[in-house]
Amino acid sequence: MQDMSLPSRLVDRVIDLPPAITRDVALHRDLDVHARDGIILRTDHYAPRLASAPTILVRTPYGRRGIIGLISGRVLAERGFHVVLQSCRGTFDSGGEFQPMRHEREDGLDTVAWIEAQPWFDGNLFTYGPSYVGFTQWAIADAAGPALKGMLTAVTSSTFRDPTYAGGSFSLDTVLNWATLLANQGGSLASFMIKQSRTQRRLRRAWNHLPLSDVGSIASGSEIAFIQEWLAGAADEPYWLDRSHDHRIASVTAPVCMVGGWYDIFLPWQLADYARLRSAGAEPRLVIGPWSHASRDLFARSLTEGVAWFRAQLGQEPKRPGIQLYVGGADEWRTYDEWPPASRTREWFLGPDRTLTAVPSTSAEPDRFRYDPADPTPSPGGALLTTDAGRVDNAKVEARADVLVYTSTTLAQDFEAIGPVTAEIALSSSSPYFDIFVRVCDVASNGRSENVCDGLTRVTGTDGPQTVTVTLWPTAYRWRTGHRVRVQVSGGAHPRYARNPGTGEPLATATTMRPVDHEVRLDGSVIRFGPPE
Repeated sequence: MQDMSLPSRLVDRVIDLPPAITRDVALHRDLDVHARDGIILRTDHYAPRLASAPTILVRTPYGRRGIIGLISGRVLAERGFHVVLQSCRGTFDSGGEFQPMRHEREDGLDTVAWIEAQPWFDGNLFTYGPSYVGFTQWAIADAAGPALKGMLTAVTSSTFRDPTYAGGSFSLDTVLNWATLLANQGGSLASFMIKQSRTQRRLRRAWNHLPLSDVGSIASGSEIAFIQEWLAGAADEPYWLDRSHDHRIASVTAPVCMVGGWYDIFLPWQLADYARLRSAGAEPRLVIGPWSHASRDLFARSLTEGVAWFRAQLGQEPKRPGIQLYVGGADEWRTYDEWPPASRTREWFLGPDRTLTAVPSTSAEPDRFRYDPADPTPSPGGALLTTDAGRVDNAKVEARADVLVYTSTTLAQDFEAIGPVTAEIALSSSSPYFDIFVRVCDVASNGRSENVCDGLTRVTGTDGPQTVTVTLWPTAYRWRTGHRVRVQVSGGAHPRYARNPGTGEPLATATTMRPVDHEVRLDGSVIRFGPPE
């Protein structure tokens, strides 16, 4: 038995959790759970000393000690849950090899069977966790059986295929940061921090290196197998078939609570999962805040939502409204019945003299810019894995010659957009291989331009005049009276997305870089807030 620790008391103060039900929690460390192929999955069990309690399963590649054990173990156990905290195959002291996403379904279902055989299991199972820990939930959600009474998934998706190849490009910054974080795990906190510091220097070299097949070794000091697989064209279905679970969503019957952030790397695909659940007749809860993937407040909200959601499924407290969205600019939370909320679609058009107008342009004179992969357009802020994400000052990137900037007049009244955002950019390019990146910003009365949402589309082998559709991150945002709406158009956002070499060479082995000249036609280029009408 362990008394409530000082760190646990601090968590109570920092996070607005309901009071603990018990401080009497037994911790059983390093239990052996056997996968069907004999691999041992190391597991900790936090057991509240109660006559009966439901169980939360947390399967993670990030270890079971320190802050992970505190937040995902003890704090939940003190709220009246058995917590089974397990290291994924090949991570920390679990056996086997960690192949991202490959074994989570079988290992997860084997762990569910182990839980159901335990004398302390009361028949009520929940799953909890963000990011990859959320993916491990989707891996078993349709097959865990009637014992699964609810799920809390945060900043995650049922498939990592589409986020990895976002817009048809490659999410270089996210993949490298995640891979090196995994490689640096283990040992003391001090050693981890030292490794991470060294890694940042290596990452800067890796981002600017070609061919990309070398970047894993440059960033981590040794080859990372799954980066090689992803770069080598593994976006095809055979590779991802047993590593994706989006096709299973319609069969999930357990109630799902989903927590996301407007600047999270998984948001578009998390909302696609939400839509699949709704289409199947489910009524998931959706909470989206002003957060990025690494936001502390997001994890705090996920914890409080999880406890409330699980208790609601047990009939211990009322269910919360279906959708809660934070509206940036207005700086307020709102409740809705559906996503996206019903609203009128609004359009802004690229206009002459770099204006952004409410009416289509008739100008025949195009705007021009050159994208040079040897000097790639940078990607400040936005949807990144790291704490560099979110809203930032865009002055430096907007001053570059390779970025077209279109700005509205000062708003005489508030402009609000809640829902999907798309852009149609009419252009001609000197190469059939290029990227188009579109970012929407809010320009304050003092001239500071901060990013609201953005997205990229990779064009492969399409020549001649064309209209490129770019799907931006969805948003809930209000431009206040006196502000201006701004749109950037450029040929990339590096290192968030791997730069397009302009040659059509394979992603992994391309070494030749060719600048691409673009002519953007104003008649036919539009930014659309809301679904197409």
